[in-house]
This record gives sequence, C-alpha cells and structure tokens, in this order.
Amino acid sequence: MSTLITKDFEPSSTKAWKQKIQVDLKGADYNNTLLTKTNEGITINPFYHLDNFEKLSIPTPKKDFKICQKILIPSEEEANASAIDAINRGANALKFIAHKPFNTSELFKKLLNKGIEFHFQFEFISKDFINNITKLLKDETVFYNIDIIGNIARNGNWYISLKDDFKIIENLIQENPTKYILGVNTNLYQNAGANTVQQIAYTLAHANEYLNRFNGKVASKIQFNFSMGTNYFFEIAKIRAFRYLYNLISQEYNTTNVIAEIFTEPSLRNKTIYDYNVNMLRTTTESMSAILGGANTISNCSYDILFHNSNEFGDRIARNQLLILKEESYFKNAQHIATNSYYIESITKQIAEKALVIFKDIEKSGGFLQQLKEGTIQRKIKENAQKEQTQFDSGELILVGTNKYMNEQDKMRYDLQINPFVKHNPKKTLIIPIIPKRLSEKIEQKRLKNEA
Repeated sequence: MSTLITKDFEPSSTKAWKQKIQVDLKGADYNNTLLTKTNEGITINPFYHLDNFEKLSIPTPKKDFKICQKILIPSEEEANASAIDAINRGANALKFIAHKPFNTSELFKKLLNKGIEFHFQFEFISKDFINNITKLLKDETVFYNIDIIGNIARNGNWYISLKDDFKIIENLIQENPTKYILGVNTNLYQNAGANTVQQIAYTLAHANEYLNRFNGKVASKIQFNFSMGTNYFFEIAKIRAFRYLYNLISQEYNTTNVIAEIFTEPSLRNKTIYDYNVNMLRTTTESMSAILGGANTISNCSYDILFHNSNEFGDRIARNQLLILKEESYFKNAQHIATNSYYIESITKQIAEKALVIFKDIEKSGGFLQQLKEGTIQRKIKENAQKEQTQFDSGELILVGTNKYMNEQDKMRYDLQINPFVKHNPKKTLIIPIIPKRLSEKIEQKRLKNEA
C-alpha cells in the first residue's frame, strides 16, 4: 500500500507548500497571518516539514512510568492504611508528605519487598532521622527529595543556616552514595507563574547549585519534580528540552548520558473552584503530556484538591485516570512516542535554546541563590504571572474546559478550604500560588537583628 501511495503522490518541498499557502492567502502576509508567537518567544509555524527537521539527542527512560499516590501522614496508622489501599487499587509508587519525624516501622508495615517505589516530601530536615529511614529501606527504591534550595525559594529561609543545611546533606550523601538523597522541587516556579522557558532555566540553575557544590558527583542522583501545565504540546516539549539540557550541562562535570529522574504532577494554576469537574479534563491532558514527555513517575491530583482535604473518592478518581491512560488508552511505554514529531522537536529545540540563554545569564550574575537574594527570579516570575492573568481575564488565554463560556450561575463550594499557598480571584478560575516578593527579606531582617 505504501508503495502505491508513493507512486501516486510526488513529494512536496517546504518551498512548494509555502507557495501554495501564499496563493490561498490571497495577498495576506504569511508571517503576520500564520506565524504565532508565544509568551516565551517561541514561534509556531502553520506546518512542519522534513526539510527543516532537526532531531535532538534526548535521553529517555527505558521503563514505563510509575503511578504514584501522594499520602499525608496525619498518623502512621492512617497513612499506612491509605498506602496499602492505594497499592491494592493500582498504584506502584507512594509519596509520603511528612511535616515532622514519624515512626518508620509503623508507617512501612506490610509495605516492604513489594516492588513499590517510595518518595518523600519532608517539611523539615534531620540527618539522624533520614539515616534511620535509609537503613530500613536499604533494599527499596527510594527518592528522599531533600531540597534545601527549594525550601529557601518557597519560604525565604534555610532550615537551619546555609552552612548547616549543606553540611547535613553532604553527610547524608557521603553515607548513602547510591541513594537519591537530593531533589529539585521546581513545581513552585510553574505554580507561581513562570513560563515554560523560565521553568527549565530556573530548574537547571537550581540544580547547578548542587552540581557546583558536589563537583557534579550527584548529577545522576537527583530527582526533579515538575508541575505540568495546560499547554499540551509545550508541556511534552518542556520535559524533553530539560532532559536534553541537563544531559548537556552534566557533561561539563564529566558525567555523560545522564537520564534525569523526573517526577510530575498537575499544575495548580489552572484548577477551578467553580465548575470543578473540569479539573478532571485538565489533569488528564496534563498527565498525558507527562507520559509522552517521558516522566518516570506521575502523581495525579484529585479534582477537588483546592476545596477538600485528601479523601478516598478524589484520590481514587485521580489514580484511575492514570490507570485508564496506561492500561486502556495505549499510553503504556509511550515515553518514546514524541520522538521524531516535527512539531514537538521544533518547539523542544526553541525552548532549549532560550532556556540555555537564561541559564547562562543567571550563572554570569552569580548563580541561582544570588538572584533569589536579589529578588530577580521572583520579579521575572511575577511579571509573567501577571501577563498570563491579564490574558486570562481578557479571554485571550483559553484553558481546557469552560472558562471561555463560564456559567455565571456556578457557585463557589460552600465547604471550600483554601490552600495556604494560593490566592484566587473569586470571579475567575485561574489559581495563582503566592511566591514571596523578595525571598531575601527574612534573611536580611535576621542578619540585621544579629548585627544589632
């Protein structure tokens, strides 16, 4: 069949396509009419052709993605029961969110030696506590996600101090050289309003602080946490562009063929508190982007995450979305599908080039921590967030779902529980998590107090 089609249809060049399009435009300017410029400065063409195709060498994972269930630890018994239930219902990875030390033996009762992948989100730092967990989980696949730079980016403070925090993770890495001790939690930047290019650039600069500190030895032992936004193809390209650039930068530390370990979850920026079932549409496309982009582990969020505490029904729906994508929608082992897509490869290349420019500027200006202290990172994210909000309010930015034709009769949930990290416009659906105006303010106030 393919031979017959080849005989019947002669190949057309890029030039021939453009000429035909120009004729159909009847005098309208090709560039002004059909080329689209995004907030990131990316150019989207009306068509893509083999003539201009440039394939990037992007390392992608060999194994299928893991379905992760996030679990708060109100008590060890409750968290353990939730974990066992999640595994029985299809999850093969668990992420525990801990605000204080817990009884490890009680939490992991009946969870070990089952091939489950464990992740952590610690809201504190304790060398002795984490060393105890590493001993208990020595035979398990574990990602500890300790991110002292992410903590200062979110809260404006070190856990203890710069010196003490780095000393703790240095000791942990020395005592656990084969473990994923470090994490780079850059979902903050997306949720605060950074565009795709900024997210990648800031993630690279964030990670480079660790690479510099540890001479690149940790390059293959960092887990990266991304939030996936609403722009379907750009989110696929985001992960691929990051993998490409991170491998490139790792080579400068004499570490080659690094396949970054990537954990993803849906963004909070576009979740609505009105027509809240729309959130299921948004998390589905965001999860699809993560799969096709090549994420290693995906944790979906429930449709009611903004107005309910974690509950069995919401968690089950979120988990089932991933199970349906994996087992019924042919997204199993789909991490290579985007390879050789002319459009995706083109925007991947553009995103990577622009992110690399920002990354180099950050390094020339003293590095990521320096720009955080100066407030540069915060200012640039705020500018983009405000731009997106203006586009959303005017109807220029259309999200998946119903925001273009909103039902004015929709009422806010009566039992709404606002996430302390977000604020919202009660007449709109775009949620904007708060990023501190100047993360250095608390540090400076503390320094002045000590000097006094």
